[in-house]
Amino acid sequence: MTEVVVAGERLLLLPEKAVYWPAEAMLIIADIHFGKAASFRAQGIPVPRGTTTENLLGLDALVRQHGARHVMFLGDFLHARAAHASSTQGAMLAWRHTRPELRLTLVRGNHDRHAGDPAAALGIELVDEPHAVGPFAFCHHPDLDTGGYALAGHVHPAWVLATRFDALRLPCFVVGSQRMILPSFGSFTGGHVVTREAGDTIFVTSGEAVHAIR
Repeated sequence: MTEVVVAGERLLLLPEKAVYWPAEAMLIIADIHFGKAASFRAQGIPVPRGTTTENLLGLDALVRQHGARHVMFLGDFLHARAAHASSTQGAMLAWRHTRPELRLTLVRGNHDRHAGDPAAALGIELVDEPHAVGPFAFCHHPDLDTGGYALAGHVHPAWVLATRFDALRLPCFVVGSQRMILPSFGSFTGGHVVTREAGDTIFVTSGEAVHAIR
């Protein structure tokens, strides 16, 4: 993991494409897109199964590893209405029953508005952007005018590392003076290659380590 200090607070950029805020024991997740594969299958497009389980296992491992007491989802928790399929919902509810004490908050994103709110049985606090906690404004969209340092998703940022002979595209964190954009946490969500704006530092993740691109 890599530590950054923004808005006077220490944040950990995790190789697993998430952020941990130690002072609040908060795990911050962007764009998990539960049910995306199910949405494709509902349209007759053959895609692998198991992405919901993979997402839940990854999320649970981070909660356990860091002792998180609160998970903040920065939008696009559900991908589409097909995410309400019984198999997807059943897996999420089974996981929730193992973590009843864990506080969950969802800042609604554009996909959430189309998919509809998650099942009430998941016990998720639903809020709109920007959602202020301490010095931070938790958002889905990174271009909002907020009253605090923005932590956002939506873009699924990626960075290309290239040599004369090869190139590799990796998920990345984009850390600027007024906002941070997190990579997409979810499996099967892809990435969008970003350009660095003035004042930004790019942190790429290989899945095992986070490295700054100066």
